[in-house]
Amino acid sequence: MLEPLRKLFRSRETPPRPQPRVPEGTRWYAVGDVHGRLDLFEVLIAAIERDDGAAGPAQSTVVLLGDLIDRGPDSAAVVERARRWQTERRVKMLAGNHEEMFLSGLEDVGILRHFLRHGGRQTAHSYGISRDDYDRATVEEVQIMLAARVPTEHRRFLASAKNYVVAGDYLFVHAGIAPDVPLEDQETHHFRWIREPFLGHPDPHPHFVVHGHTITPTIDERPNRIGIDTGAYHSGRLTALVLEGSERRLIQAVHRGDVIEIEESTAGS
Repeated sequence: MLEPLRKLFRSRETPPRPQPRVPEGTRWYAVGDVHGRLDLFEVLIAAIERDDGAAGPAQSTVVLLGDLIDRGPDSAAVVERARRWQTERRVKMLAGNHEEMFLSGLEDVGILRHFLRHGGRQTAHSYGISRDDYDRATVEEVQIMLAARVPTEHRRFLASAKNYVVAGDYLFVHAGIAPDVPLEDQETHHFRWIREPFLGHPDPHPHFVVHGHTITPTIDERPNRIGIDTGAYHSGRLTALVLEGSERRLIQAVHRGDVIEIEESTAGS
């Protein structure tokens, strides 16, 4: 009697969702928040290029998940390196909340003041504003100095960043999405700023979401999303997620002592 009932209940269970996949013949590299760590970024770029060359023919694309700038020491150089990388291969840049604050702060003093409190001071130094000049200046004067020093090419590159990229079953964003809201109805601040209710949402989204923005010591892999911001600017660990078919791998540049090493693993291991 019990066994037929068990079979009946099992038959009514929702079948498990298939593993998300990127389109056949493609390979995707998603890079988490760099935050001014040029040293880690350069080593990770080299590792991605080696991996792509060794992995066999595929149309490969790199997605930079935003927050290239702030907090770390070399924001200007990171922007320039990302811009140059985009001329060498398929690189898609997503807009993070820090890029939003930076660009808006060049026009709005109130936003600039907020930006400078959240890592923008290091960005100002990276564009050639000395500590002495910065310390003596008003916010208005810092805005004038930044406007004079940030190259037009950098502004255009950051302003051209997208809010999201879709690849097969995957959605790449900086911060996340508002649950249960169609992609076309999401607001810009959801893509660039959201934490909750996105992070705690347990149910499937229309796409499996790959995101940065929220720092975790290791990748944050859930049934409906994977967060790859491993806090490069203070942890010394910059993460790239590799997607091919239904496979997920990790390539990480890790700063230990005087050296930066590459660690590779399977996501979820």
